[in-house]
Amino acid sequence: MTTPPTDALAQERRHHDACRAALARMVEGAEERVVGGADVSASGADAEVLGYEFRSHAKAMRELPRAPLFFGRLDFAGEEDAGAGDHRGQRYYVGRLRVSEHPSAPPLVVDWRAPVSRAFYQAGARNPQGVAVRRRFGWAPGSKGDSADLTGMEDEPLGEGKRDGGGERSRDCLAGTGSRILAGEIERPRVGPMRDIAATIQPEQDDLVRGELAASVCVQGAPGTGKTAVGLHRAAYLLYTHPHRVQRSGLLILGPNRTFLRYIAEVLPSLGETGVRQSTVADEIGGRHPVRAHDDEAAAVVKHDARMAEVLRRALYARVAAPHADGEVAVADGAYRWRVPVGELERIVATVRSEEPPYAVGRERVRSRVVRAVQERAERRAGPQNNAWVQKVGRAGAVKGFLDAVWPRVRADEVLTEVLGDAEALAAAADGILTDAEQRAILWARPPRSHKSAKWSAADLVLLDEVEGLLERPAGYGHIVVDEAQDLSPMECRVIARRSDFGSLTVLGDLAQATTPWAARSWAEVLTHLGKPDAVVTPLTTGFRVPRAVVGLANELLGRLDVDVPPARSLRGDGELRVREVADVAAAVVRAVREALGREGSIGVIAADHAVERLRTALDAAGIGSAGPDELGARVTVLPASVAKGLEYDHVVAAEPADIAEAEARGLHRLYVVLTRAVSRLDVLHSRPLPWSAGEACGACGA
Repeated sequence: MTTPPTDALAQERRHHDACRAALARMVEGAEERVVGGADVSASGADAEVLGYEFRSHAKAMRELPRAPLFFGRLDFAGEEDAGAGDHRGQRYYVGRLRVSEHPSAPPLVVDWRAPVSRAFYQAGARNPQGVAVRRRFGWAPGSKGDSADLTGMEDEPLGEGKRDGGGERSRDCLAGTGSRILAGEIERPRVGPMRDIAATIQPEQDDLVRGELAASVCVQGAPGTGKTAVGLHRAAYLLYTHPHRVQRSGLLILGPNRTFLRYIAEVLPSLGETGVRQSTVADEIGGRHPVRAHDDEAAAVVKHDARMAEVLRRALYARVAAPHADGEVAVADGAYRWRVPVGELERIVATVRSEEPPYAVGRERVRSRVVRAVQERAERRAGPQNNAWVQKVGRAGAVKGFLDAVWPRVRADEVLTEVLGDAEALAAAADGILTDAEQRAILWARPPRSHKSAKWSAADLVLLDEVEGLLERPAGYGHIVVDEAQDLSPMECRVIARRSDFGSLTVLGDLAQATTPWAARSWAEVLTHLGKPDAVVTPLTTGFRVPRAVVGLANELLGRLDVDVPPARSLRGDGELRVREVADVAAAVVRAVREALGREGSIGVIAADHAVERLRTALDAAGIGSAGPDELGARVTVLPASVAKGLEYDHVVAAEPADIAEAEARGLHRLYVVLTRAVSRLDVLHSRPLPWSAGEACGACGA
């Protein structure tokens, strides 16, 4: 690494001023297009579409965060370097969005997602990809993008390095190879929502971000490897690369809970992408019915089991019946009565049933084929019939009565109410699938009078969505990013699969952090339930956020978890880990937090759920204000272990690990999550024996 001369810094500040002025003109131009309206030569629907696009673009421009407009620069080699290709002698500034004087002018800043920008993340000394010098820019913490905030630069000469002949690309641009700016950005203290990582994307992360839209991928990411950031940046990349295809079919970000969604909410807007739906599985399926009941664990485990899909399918299609022996269809038509015999009706129903369409589609197929049978008889006697005649036959009482008898109209909540409220109906649908004990576990003790008065649990809503999917296929998305996917149940996976039948998935998670009773032990199992069994599983094991000492402790615990996950490694050797036995955990937490307040960064106190209020009271009594996990900008946060997943704090105080491990069936997995939330320092305070041996703990912390 080399430091450019001082006058170069002044030049770059002037360039940033020019970029800021050009961006202001871009925003102004977007507003003018909205005021001026669409092209006057366009008419009707075309003008409306253009107007919508102009308004959306103007809104997105107005909402752009005020941040530095570039973080890197690529200087390509001259004519002597064939590797530079069409970029010989060119210079490109790389930022979060394209900035130019006008659309046809060369860009002052290229978008990090543009093809030329890939060299910023992939080029190395062994394979410079035509880049002579890669420059990184340092910005003051809390920068608002003013030129004075540009505080430093580093140049990395690449063209002078040894080439590898175009073979396997170099990985020497990873953090920790000498870039002070890169390391500083990765290790910068975290207070508030999650930030984007456009300036620090590493080569293996870039491979995943730039994957093809049609390809479904699964990322097994160890703590601190940036799997969530990879998923969000992949979403931004797909929106940039395939704007019309993705926007037409939609892009969905699914997170484990609303706290997590609030934490990641600012990442896509910071990359210039607004209007992306970010939701949870519960929010996607819970619009029509509120959660007003609670399942015990035994019932929830059965309801989330994949076998329930077949139970519900049986219960629904048990309503389909063969025609009565004397149940021919006779449609009156003036002086004539057209009759369809029972044998033909039986063949129609059996054929539609064998085609296995969605239930509602099947009902309409039966109707149309019965009408066609009537039409054929009429046309043999009276000639062709018009559409009005066909529609009249379709509405005839005889046809409707036949449909209601053999393929009745039904609602999802009616089906589920019968399954959960009627022991005989459940036994018939679950015969050979669920045991007697499992049936008793999910059967309602006090069935409601009807589906209208039923009180649904969260697991019931998943089952309702299954039945609704059997009735009629739901609208899907072009791409879905699923984070913390290791905790999805098979039935929740099916919810997602129904919405991605014709789209692709980015599946993110860590099997070591799987804490639900129904969590899978392998990604093959999860991907099968998601409908993407052929998706490639890519492990990310190199951590950039969690310090080496903390990763070492987590790896000691990893060996006790029932998952096949490779140990993580960290490129950061600057963190701190202290494992201390104390007489009074609450008092020790107060001391640890007070000490941590003397340093920069966020502080997270994580404990077993039942201990949170006691620790918050102790901090309040000591005059230390604290907040809950939903207040993202708080300096000190006290949170239960059950909601810590996906969150990060500079300093974590983990209180009484044994309590966390014993609080639930997969408590050791929960503890693994807690121990890996720290990105700088971790204090483990305990008065009870640790869930690992003292020797292992001391080995992990270096004591």
